[in-house]
Amino acid sequence: MNTNNSRSQLLLNEKEQHVPRGLINAHPVALEKASGAELWDVDGNRYLDFVGGIGVLNIGHNHPNVTNAVIEQLAKVSHPCAQVTVYEPYIDVAQKLNQLVGKGEHYKTVLLSSGAEAVENAVKIARGYTNRPAVISFKGGFHGRTLLGSTLTGMSSPYKQNFGPMAGEIYHATYPNEFRNITVEDALASIEDIFACEVTPDRVAAIIVESVQGDGGFLAAPDSFLKALRELTARHGIVLIMDEIQAGFGRTGKMFGYEHSGIQPDLVTTAKSLAGGFPLSAVVGKAEIMDGPLPGGLGGTYGGNAIACAAASAVIDLYMKDDSLLSLARQRGHFFAEGLRVLKNRFSNIADVRGLGFMLAAEIVSENDIADENARLTQALIDECRNQGLLVIKCGTQRNVIRFLPPVNIPETLLTEALGMFDKACQKVFA
Repeated sequence: MNTNNSRSQLLLNEKEQHVPRGLINAHPVALEKASGAELWDVDGNRYLDFVGGIGVLNIGHNHPNVTNAVIEQLAKVSHPCAQVTVYEPYIDVAQKLNQLVGKGEHYKTVLLSSGAEAVENAVKIARGYTNRPAVISFKGGFHGRTLLGSTLTGMSSPYKQNFGPMAGEIYHATYPNEFRNITVEDALASIEDIFACEVTPDRVAAIIVESVQGDGGFLAAPDSFLKALRELTARHGIVLIMDEIQAGFGRTGKMFGYEHSGIQPDLVTTAKSLAGGFPLSAVVGKAEIMDGPLPGGLGGTYGGNAIACAAASAVIDLYMKDDSLLSLARQRGHFFAEGLRVLKNRFSNIADVRGLGFMLAAEIVSENDIADENARLTQALIDECRNQGLLVIKCGTQRNVIRFLPPVNIPETLLTEALGMFDKACQKVFA
């Protein structure tokens, strides 16, 4: 897929001229249109999209239910602002999210614009409710690019750079990683070490954790770990925040990733696939905790935008009417994972295939498993995948993990095609 002397290259040149270098592109592709799991660039090249806006399009590009809901809402009102008036689309989404998360308990929801904004507000809510300052997050975790989000994030490059000083009273514990021999016991011991050496538990407002670390390498939290966190936080009066921004909305085969463990969190952050491509996020939590901040303490000009709410309501309805999308996530995920494991057996550089449901990844290692070499090899494979017509991106603290995020309802024929493209890319890069 050569972009030299093409419309794509012209647009890429314009982007370099007018947009700061801090905003990079994973692929030098200038998009023109999309449908389901397929993209076409301005030069007519077709790609299979296994990035999905980085986990935003679990039901694919331009789903008709979402498109129709947006058109209908646009004809009524686009943005009354939730801090000015009450409007039905906002309340509708809040009610549905409370039902999905609360499961009969009294939960409340505040709607925002981005995942980072949801995380920031979840921390505010936890601090407002407990009147405590400290928050514990995890090494390898990702919680956004705002100052607090970057501080909570457990990776240095590129998220922290020279952006400090970072926000105060944030502590990072160890996260389990079976591939790197980090056990649940190691992770829990690191929390106890924080309590003993850095901050006492009665000063900790919240522990925030991803049910599956996204940017950290698609590492699913073991059920025993989440159950232990639930017990620990309840014992110390600490708010347990589950960050479901990437793992939520059916990606793992359940509506939210934490449901695999059977725990009930205090607060849940969600965004990305919540609104099928429209900017909307939410904090959903126990009513008593959500009411911790005083009136005026929560809000945001665009939070709960009426058009985004209409899109989200259509997305939620697709999941609530039956569990076919969740079943497809499990079925398609199993199909694709089996295909990846076949390739793992053929190529020694594919060191691990892992994930939950259809939140799948392959860890790529060089002959000597050296971090810089791993990262270079992985980038070469990503570039060759694009040449074959498959768009994927990397993750992991070493940037040596390829993640796969196609729509959960993608046809098996396209999964087979994608596996063939990935196979050809591996042959060229690993030869």
